[in-house]
Amino acid sequence: MKAGLITGASSGIGKELARIHASKGNNVVLVARREEELIDLAAELTEKYKIEAVVLACDLTQPDATEKLFTQTQSLGIFVNYLFNNAGFGGHGLFVDRNIHDDQRMIDLNVRALTDLMHLYLTEMKSNNEGRILNTASTAGFIPGPLQATYFATKAYVVSLTKSTSYELRKSNITVTALCPGPVKTEFEVVAGMGGSNMFAKGASAYSTAKKGYDAMMKGKRTIISEMGFAVLIRVFGPFIPDSLLMRVVEKMQTI
Repeated sequence: MKAGLITGASSGIGKELARIHASKGNNVVLVARREEELIDLAAELTEKYKIEAVVLACDLTQPDATEKLFTQTQSLGIFVNYLFNNAGFGGHGLFVDRNIHDDQRMIDLNVRALTDLMHLYLTEMKSNNEGRILNTASTAGFIPGPLQATYFATKAYVVSLTKSTSYELRKSNITVTALCPGPVKTEFEVVAGMGGSNMFAKGASAYSTAKKGYDAMMKGKRTIISEMGFAVLIRVFGPFIPDSLLMRVVEKMQTI
């Protein structure tokens, strides 16, 4: 059976990506730590869209989690022809004052797990010459980020990896796309310790962000900055703004 695998599917953008993919008649594999939320979502999708929804609860920050996940889908006879690498989290504070183990877990999820899953499932996609990957990055991937230094760095990695692999696969039937949203109204700001920040007050909805990313993936785009204002700022004015000024603005935006 063919299916789209969505990490971070229990809430936010991941949950909306699962809904969008299922609404088009596609089977889904739902991955996140919170099994109860995944079971509820699977029931919703199977009832509404008459597709198959497989729940595989796991913590992708664990060293062997990605290999186990791949083995599970293989044993179930699932060909993951769509991979939505959406799981990730941030963390607020001065880099030197943050708990290094929290940042290491962030790197494990945002970078290592994403890379592992891309490599594992791309190998299978290449054998079938079929597949699409959507990596949830961020506008943070294009700029330095005081008060979220590690998070911004992880997203820069995701943007770069996406661009490179997309180019390498340009002569195949496989595409790789990076979704780069600005602030989105999800659980992210609470998990990142930014619940008191004004940065997310006027954030985009998870659905609209997921839809823009999904549509860009289907068109085979390499990157999509989901908010026009951020796209203009980064692509048009970004190259001319001194880093010192840019970081001052970012720091102010992220100050609680």
